[in-house]
Amino acid sequence: MPADADLNLLIALNALLSEGSVSKAAERLGLSESAMSRTLARLREATGDELLVRAGRAMVPTPRALALRDRVKALVEEASAVLRPAGPDLNLSTLERMFTVRANDGFTEAFAHLLVARTAREAPGVRLRFAPKPDKDVRPLREGLIDLDVGVLGESGPEVRVQTLYRDRFIAVVRQGHPLLIEGEITPERYAACDHVITSRRGRITGPVDDALAAAGLTRHVAVVVPSFGTALSTAAATDMVALIPASYFEHLRASTALRSFELPVPTEHITISQMWHPRLDRDPAHRWLRSVVLEVCRSYRATVS
Repeated sequence: MPADADLNLLIALNALLSEGSVSKAAERLGLSESAMSRTLARLREATGDELLVRAGRAMVPTPRALALRDRVKALVEEASAVLRPAGPDLNLSTLERMFTVRANDGFTEAFAHLLVARTAREAPGVRLRFAPKPDKDVRPLREGLIDLDVGVLGESGPEVRVQTLYRDRFIAVVRQGHPLLIEGEITPERYAACDHVITSRRGRITGPVDDALAAAGLTRHVAVVVPSFGTALSTAAATDMVALIPASYFEHLRASTALRSFELPVPTEHITISQMWHPRLDRDPAHRWLRSVVLEVCRSYRATVS
């Protein structure tokens, strides 16, 4: 395409070929007849063809014009669709798309099956890919490598959109028959005296629980640091260690495991879980639907962990 090509000529050409008349094309585009005549002259020069020729009092298209008519109409309609704001309607039954959701294993194990089931019912052509969350780097969102980032708000970047999904909290989990459960009240002192297994992708051994214990003059012994909550639970099941687990993660396991949970004997703040996305996807109808599904699934489940 020449660098100086005037794409507005396509709109005029479409009107001329559709109407077969300079005067009617001018009326259609809100131009004067003389202005449309000058545009037809430019089109003849650009295409090297007469396009419309006089036949008595009417004008008839040349063979080149007939060959171009449907193609030009399709081009103009496609360009108009590109520049038109996206409508609110979305046909989920025919939507085919892959969405990549980045989240830690706690969220994925607690909610992935619910999101997959909901998606399969509403949009069977949509596929979900859950990517691990090794850090809070915003670059995958900016570069389009992921569609949605779920987790605790971190260094997300000023342009990233954020929506709260639910509030979570940490609970303690132990094996059935653990001494903490059968030897009286679970006090901060008894809790701190146990060996602990914690989860950290970066190998950290302290956190808000340690701060709360320190305020009471206590420290706990972290015996094991593991990279996933599932490993923490299996460790707790095989030992007398106490695992620290998000309530939302343990809730879906509660009925099928011999492990037992209890509230922490020291106060800790709740955790706010959010979904984050890049603003270029803000008005995309399919992405808006995905965000609504994630929000509804999480909020309907929130009552069990609050």
